[in-house]
Amino acid sequence: MHTRCGCRPVPGQKGRPRGTRWLRAFAVLPLLASVLAACGSDEGSGRPTLNWYNFPDDSGALQKAADRCSQASGGRYRISYNKLPRAADGQRQQLVRRLAAEDDSLDILGLDVTWAAEFAEARWIREWTGVAKQRATEGTLRVPLQTSTWKGRLYAVPYNTNTQLLWYRKDLVPAPPKTWAEMIAMSRALARQGKPHFVEIQGAQYEGLTVWFNTLINSAGGSILNRTATEPSLGPPAVRAAEVMRRLANSPAADPSLSNQMEDQNRLAMESGSAAFEINYPFVYPSMKANNPKLFKNFGWALYPRVAADRPARPTIGGIDLAVSAYSRHPGLAFEAALCLRNRENQLTAALEGGLPPTLRALYDDPAFMKAYPFSREVLTSLETASVRPLTPAYQNISIAVSHTLSPPSAIKPESSIKTIRDQIDDALRSEGVIP
Repeated sequence: MHTRCGCRPVPGQKGRPRGTRWLRAFAVLPLLASVLAACGSDEGSGRPTLNWYNFPDDSGALQKAADRCSQASGGRYRISYNKLPRAADGQRQQLVRRLAAEDDSLDILGLDVTWAAEFAEARWIREWTGVAKQRATEGTLRVPLQTSTWKGRLYAVPYNTNTQLLWYRKDLVPAPPKTWAEMIAMSRALARQGKPHFVEIQGAQYEGLTVWFNTLINSAGGSILNRTATEPSLGPPAVRAAEVMRRLANSPAADPSLSNQMEDQNRLAMESGSAAFEINYPFVYPSMKANNPKLFKNFGWALYPRVAADRPARPTIGGIDLAVSAYSRHPGLAFEAALCLRNRENQLTAALEGGLPPTLRALYDDPAFMKAYPFSREVLTSLETASVRPLTPAYQNISIAVSHTLSPPSAIKPESSIKTIRDQIDDALRSEGVIP
């Protein structure tokens, strides 16, 4: 059955090189139309279950999407939403182990935006081609699509996205700062007046610190890797980014807990009233509204601050991309189901109930979305000028090199720290195999 419709890669023999197995997996990738015709009519009397593995969603939005698409399939398939661990590292670890074992019970995979290159290079996910690719890219924001692309080929479809904004106290700052230098200066002035003045930012030794650096280097006109992702591209923009981080960490703007803070600690500090500024994701808006209604009245937002006054900031995006497993027994149905899961209705639900900004451009003009996201224009502007983290199978090692070298931010030595990162990235790019 599976051989006839091209639905399943032939399991690799244990003694063969992995590359041979990769080629066999890709040799059976048909176009969406032909797969739907073959696999849809070849399931026998039972309705196949498509297993969708994604982050654990407490809002119910993902389960609603699975139920809607199961019903819309007309009985041709059922989607089972399986929750991965809460931590991104745990999510990746579970998927990597099961895909390395060629587990055919995985169909649709919710990938962090940094994983597509690694999974594609390992031949664990299928390329999107033909009608599937056309439907996946039509109306989708350009920058999120970059996270789904590897070597010019599409390997996933953006399900949701995310970007940081500048959040500030309007009762302390009548007009938001446009640059980091201006924000630090405002913080100093507030400190001299004995007023709340901290700038809340992710300074702990984890992915958030890498995101901060990546945003600053792209905002300064540079990037961590070159265009082909073959070598580091760390030059003057990287040094300038490191200087901004060090300057803030050694100024009154720095929260005393900066080197241990992540997004949620930033949120709590802002809600407690000790901060004047916060760099964070939109989830802080409903949280402030619920937890500190009085302060919420003066809770403002603006675009991410610039490094240079004449160059727009390029905040790093997050989000989830949906991929189809190379070992799925029902790839044609999985492609169709993935497109349904991220359609307009389901993305709107995820935005309104789950707080996840959509990847479909048209939704940013939707009245319901604009009402729930009064900062939707700022989010859209940020997404249209955003940056992505380095697209490379070695991303995990690169992120570790950055976050370890730049921690704590107060101890950064711009020139030497960047040299250390450059050397470690060189080592990471020359290494072989999938990162454990």
